[in-house]
Amino acid sequence: MRSFDEILAIAVDRKGNLKPLLNTHGAPKSPNALAAVPDDRWLAMMTRCIFQAGFNWKVVDNMWPGFEDAFEGFDPGRCEMLNDDDLARLVSDKRIVRNGRKIRAVQQNAQFVNELAAEHGSAGKFFGGWPAADYIGLLALLKKRGARLGGNTGSYFLRFMNVDSFILSKDVTARLIAEGVVDKTPTSQKSLTAVQDAFNEWQRQSGRSLTEISRILAFSIG
Repeated sequence: MRSFDEILAIAVDRKGNLKPLLNTHGAPKSPNALAAVPDDRWLAMMTRCIFQAGFNWKVVDNMWPGFEDAFEGFDPGRCEMLNDDDLARLVSDKRIVRNGRKIRAVQQNAQFVNELAAEHGSAGKFFGGWPAADYIGLLALLKKRGARLGGNTGSYFLRFMNVDSFILSKDVTARLIAEGVVDKTPTSQKSLTAVQDAFNEWQRQSGRSLTEISRILAFSIG
């Protein structure tokens, strides 16, 4: 496995000055800043990422004000109380993408967010307090306790909420394979642990966030 400086040099050789590219997305928020994010915004982003998965992102972006209205600002208390009649109404609501299973996931994830708030004081305190060194553990928890938050959906949700994160995109995975960290797309616990160990080592070497390291790995390929 190459050192992070060696991978950085490859990325710079391919892309030139990386600073403008790295600045196109927000840096990870501090634990205190994450803790201050209201619970409804966590539920809203979960929902947004779920509806974008396998769908045209621009369509969801353009319809998003309608989503906010249809789900009453994604208040977790109200969304958890959605009943069968509410869900039937929402399936016919032209302001949103009318996918019954994804609409049901809003109610299920509202329950998840409320559980986190009950356990930790707020969803933001939970996510802000999770250690980056066990990011794969957080992904596993989202998959287990959340609804439709497995795979890259959970990763994008965390990235868009500015939680320090890596996304196993095609290019990032290609660099991990090139470095001998994995031999194919990581899905098993063993391979994901190997990925986490590699990111932790590169973080130790560079002092950079998981987010920056992830993007630099992608630039070294794409």
